[in-house]
Amino acid sequence: MDLLSNTSAPLASVPAEYVFPPEKRASLLGDLSSDDVSLPLIDLHSGALSDKILRRQVATEIVKAGKEFGFFQVVNHGVGEDVVRAFREAATKFFEMPPEDKLTYWSDDQSKPFRIASKTPWDRNKNRYWRDYLKLICYPIDEELVQHWPSKPEAFRSSLADYSVALHELSRNLLELIAEGLGLDRGFFGGDLSRGNTQMNVNYYPPCPDPSLTMGLLPHCDRNLLTVLSQGDVAGLQVRHNGRWLLVNPLPGVFVVNFGHQIEIVTNGALASVEHRVFTNSAKARLSLATLVHPTMDCLVGPAPEMLSEENPAKFREFVFSEFYETFDAAAGNREDVLESFKIHRG
Repeated sequence: MDLLSNTSAPLASVPAEYVFPPEKRASLLGDLSSDDVSLPLIDLHSGALSDKILRRQVATEIVKAGKEFGFFQVVNHGVGEDVVRAFREAATKFFEMPPEDKLTYWSDDQSKPFRIASKTPWDRNKNRYWRDYLKLICYPIDEELVQHWPSKPEAFRSSLADYSVALHELSRNLLELIAEGLGLDRGFFGGDLSRGNTQMNVNYYPPCPDPSLTMGLLPHCDRNLLTVLSQGDVAGLQVRHNGRWLLVNPLPGVFVVNFGHQIEIVTNGALASVEHRVFTNSAKARLSLATLVHPTMDCLVGPAPEMLSEENPAKFREFVFSEFYETFDAAAGNREDVLESFKIHRG
C-alpha cells in the first residue's frame, strides 16, 4: 500500500514516479495572473430561496456565471459550519491513522463503496499525482452502506452521514435553481438525472518538497452532473478561463460548484463543463471534499427538447449514462475525446 500519507516524516525530494514531464507541469502551461478575475460568489440566504423575485434573480445569476465560467461559488448555503468542520476533521484524522488501520480499505476496485487509493484508474499517465484519496458512495444512506464506512476514527461515520445529507439538500436546491434559470421546470433535474449514487472524493495533498515538478490533478472535466466542493483554507484549485488558469482562492464558509459533462449535454452546450486542475504546495497539507451528483446508470441522457430550436439543433446524441461512464474511462478523461464520441456532426 503505497500512500503519501503513510510517510512518517516529510519527504526530502520528489520520488521519480511523481515527477511530471515539463510540458504538463503547472508552471509551464502559460499561466497568467488572474487577480483581476474571480469566480462569481452567489448568496443563497433564506430569502433568496423563498422570495419569488429574489429566487428568480439568484437563478439568473447562477446561469450567467455558468455560461461564463462553468463554475460559481455559494455562500449562506444552509450547510452548517459545524457539519463541514466535523467531517473535515474526521477525514484528516483518517489519513493520519497508522498504515495498518488504512490497509483494510486499500483497493483499486472501482466497484467498492469505500476505498482509499493513490492512483487514478482512468488516468493513463505513468506519472502519479501528488495525492491520496478516498472514493466512496455517500448518498442515499442506509444501514448497509454505513457498514462499509470505516469505524475509525470514531466520528467518521456520523460526521460523514451529517455532511452527506446536508450536501444532498444543497445540491437539490442548486439543481432546481439551475433549471429555473434555464427556463425549465424546477424539478427537471430531480429524476434519474440526479438519482444515481452520490459519490465523494476526499482528496489529501500533503506538502510537496518541490511543487514545480508535480501535479495534484491534471486538467480534466467531471463526467457527472454537478460537483460541490469544499476546499478548506489552502489554495490549489485552478479553473481554465479564456485561455488562462484562474486561481480559486479559498473563502470561509464557501462551496465551489461546477457543471459536469451531463449538464453540458442536457443543456445542449448552453452550460459547459470546464477544465480544472490542482497544483501542489510545499507549506501545508490540503484536503478537499468533492461531492459528485450522478445520473442513474440506466438513465437516458440527451439534449432537453426545451433547449433545442431550428437555429440550435441537437449537438449530442442520446445515450445511456453507463455508456458515457465507460467512454470517459476509455478516453482517460480527456474532454475533447470524451465528447467527440457523443457529438452529432452535420454537413
